[in-house]
Amino acid sequence: MYNFHNLGIDVQGRTCGHIKTFCPKCHEQRRDKRDKSLSVNLDTGQYKCHYCDYKGSAATPASKSEHNTLLPAWQPGCSTLPQTLCRWITEARHISLKAIEQLGITSATEYMPQTQKKEECICFNYYENGERVNTKYRDLQKNFKLITGAELIPYNIDGIKDSPEAIITEGEMDAASFVTAGRADVVSVPGGANQNLTWMDRFAESHFEDKRVIYIAVDTDNKGEILKKELLRRLGRERCRVVTYGEGCKDANELLIKSGKEALLQALADAPEQPLEGVFTAEDISDELRALFENGLARGAETGWENFDNLCTFELGRFCVITGHPGDGKSEFTDELVMRLCLRHQWRAAYFSPENLPLSYHLAKLFEKLTGNHFKQGFMPEARYEATKNFLTANVSSILPKEDFSVDTILGRARELVSRRGIRILVIDPFNKLEHRIPPGQTETQYISSFLDRLSGFAIRYQCLVILVAHPRKMLPNPVTGLLPVPTLQDINGSAAFVNKCDFGLVVERDRNAGITRVHVKKVKFRHLGGIGECTFVYNTTNGRYSPCAVEESRDGTAPRIYDTKFDNGTWIGNEEIRQGEINFED
Repeated sequence: MYNFHNLGIDVQGRTCGHIKTFCPKCHEQRRDKRDKSLSVNLDTGQYKCHYCDYKGSAATPASKSEHNTLLPAWQPGCSTLPQTLCRWITEARHISLKAIEQLGITSATEYMPQTQKKEECICFNYYENGERVNTKYRDLQKNFKLITGAELIPYNIDGIKDSPEAIITEGEMDAASFVTAGRADVVSVPGGANQNLTWMDRFAESHFEDKRVIYIAVDTDNKGEILKKELLRRLGRERCRVVTYGEGCKDANELLIKSGKEALLQALADAPEQPLEGVFTAEDISDELRALFENGLARGAETGWENFDNLCTFELGRFCVITGHPGDGKSEFTDELVMRLCLRHQWRAAYFSPENLPLSYHLAKLFEKLTGNHFKQGFMPEARYEATKNFLTANVSSILPKEDFSVDTILGRARELVSRRGIRILVIDPFNKLEHRIPPGQTETQYISSFLDRLSGFAIRYQCLVILVAHPRKMLPNPVTGLLPVPTLQDINGSAAFVNKCDFGLVVERDRNAGITRVHVKKVKFRHLGGIGECTFVYNTTNGRYSPCAVEESRDGTAPRIYDTKFDNGTWIGNEEIRQGEINFED
């Protein structure tokens, strides 16, 4: 939780996800007082105004220092670079000639859009398997550019292939500093410090999975702190060490310049293991505690269904149970809920959903929800089909292990997806399709309680929203009306622990006589995230979306009157108002 209040930023009572709000710097001078021009990432603390370019982080600012004075002395022998560039990189930055040669650093005269003219540039060449994939051109004024259309891969990725350890830095110069100190097993993240680690998807298994120790050697500023947290989440705290550089140095190159190679290697040796997981003091969460003290509790991530958001908002690290009679639309509602959270907040999702096989059937339903079109050639434009397929490829994974459907296997795959794909949502649909292996001497009730604890623990440890869809027990219809009673969380087959263990509890009820779906919010554990109530929807059979509506119940027992239905048949792919969380915080 970040303290936006001190910055004058109104986060509208939200604590996570992405929002747009008024910019405290330019709103009073704006002619259009309705324009919410400030994009805020509540998960990382970053904010940016798309009108006046006011940007920064709500995290506590860190001190910065710059060492960029060129030294007057000149050492000959740098044959691959012009004299000016070579003197700068070797004397001002203290990078060795051996490191320059080892990393394949070259030079070029290149047009730079920032200066609108050609400049002498250092070329940081990105290689994979010895082949050049990309190049970053950097002039002496710290302007840079990459090759348009080239793939973003980690810098020096070949250096950590099959090595027992790896060092991750935030920039090419920091990576070169470690190579100068004798550590070639170092990479730099592409694109600088940010929370988007999509580049890791391709390299997690081949280059990071075998590492015994991974040193997180990023900058100690606000952006570096955000990057560090996401790397720890993806790579696993248990094998990571966080490198610090001492007073007056914010990165590896500054420490190399100030104190030399030995100091840089000592910083690696001194990097501590991460604090014992699960044990905290007030000082460990002092920033979060201060923000809570000053701002109070606030609402979570919204879905965009206004009637539902008035009752329930979500946080990461929580466990949600959804139930309802067979055929009432539990899975359909869950799918749209997940897609909305994914679109608005970039919460990637993983499904274990064996009832939705073959997989193409399930993906077709997601296509319809995302595009608003019937999934058939002629109804959905080809370009929209391709864009939606690319979105689903990037954001949705399906877990269908060959060996078994046990909870150990499913959670094992989910842990890998946290590392490789950065998932934030795990859906298990339904509970009864898992292979449940009750240990000898344990009752079914005890087993279910332990099972639910594992799901809740997974959510907390990996900061995911875990959603479990579960069927209720078989219920008898009303002998007079012939209608089934609306189930409760206590009616889920197997144990009352379902209601006790979850943070959110939802019941989906389809009223076939009225033609509406009621979603009953039966439990929201923390009142700042919502409360108990119900909301109504009309199910759109064309695209599988749930359209909010109002209902006036009749007094004579006839079907209720449905009005104010908010139908939505537009595409969500590429819609910036829907995808308000897709914020570019880069300079």
